[in-house]
Amino acid sequence: MKAYYDGDADLGALAGKTVAIIGYGNQGRAQGLNMRDSGLQVIVGNLKDDSYARALADGFEAMSIAEAAARADVLCLFLPDEAQPGVYRRDIEPHLAGGKTLNFAHGYSIHYGLIVPPLDVDVIMVAPRMIGVGVRERFLSGKGAPAFVAVRQDATGRAWATALAIGRAIGATHAGLLDSSFAEETELDHFAEQALWPVITRLFRLAFEVLTERGYQPEAVLMDMYQSGEPAQILQEAAEVGFFRQMAFHSRTSQYGTLSRGPRMLPDNFKALLNRALDDIQQGVFSREWEAEREAGYPLFDRLKAEALAHPMNRVEDELRALVAAGQTAGEDK
Repeated sequence: MKAYYDGDADLGALAGKTVAIIGYGNQGRAQGLNMRDSGLQVIVGNLKDDSYARALADGFEAMSIAEAAARADVLCLFLPDEAQPGVYRRDIEPHLAGGKTLNFAHGYSIHYGLIVPPLDVDVIMVAPRMIGVGVRERFLSGKGAPAFVAVRQDATGRAWATALAIGRAIGATHAGLLDSSFAEETELDHFAEQALWPVITRLFRLAFEVLTERGYQPEAVLMDMYQSGEPAQILQEAAEVGFFRQMAFHSRTSQYGTLSRGPRMLPDNFKALLNRALDDIQQGVFSREWEAEREAGYPLFDRLKAEALAHPMNRVEDELRALVAAGQTAGEDK
């Protein structure tokens, strides 16, 4: 995989250009602040809501999405996937003069054909592999967050230069801007969301149910599973030294239990389900289902969220946090 670093990117490619942050949410705010700190001319297009007010408080010139689209040379779309097509058709497409650039932080709308830009604009993607707050914190620390970069349409012959410049402006070239594609970024992201994390989430839920049904204290179960923060530390170590190499930080008993019981708990034939999930992603089955869910007003999504938030784990988490907080308060009073 090819990677680009600071020396490969020239901020001069954006000299004299106005960059519009379309959607001042988690990613929009982080990337907008980073771009401004890197010397770019940045404006914000957003609905007049709390995010709009926050953009003003952060010192940005904020305006309607349509006005920002008309004024900007580079439009960075940080709207939710489900909102992008409608907003694009209504407020952005009418203002897409030839030579402008559309930059996406996720390939979903382009990859599945929900947005089809005119042929005379550049279409690029700079997609950080980090939540917005992490993109900002790593920029401020000088580390930067890695990102995928891709060019879908190079109408001007300058699309790559623009993409690399944006990557540098948000700090991604400090850590590595990795050459990818709209399809690869979208499908990998969805695979994590629809195959990896569903298994992990359901496993934690079922483990909680089994252990509490067998008489273990709910608070002790959650503390041992994740409330202590140990899984987060394990994943951090995995990112730094390697997924299997981090096991050296655990006892031999732990290592043996993990390595010997893995195939029993999750047999190799589970790969058939993973392949089925990937087929649905690649063939657009999920994107069509999600679009239908949006058009129906999110009935299934709302029910699933309500069921998740009604699970006993939520109550036990609150009680456990209160116990820990009480102990910390008692320690401070001494």
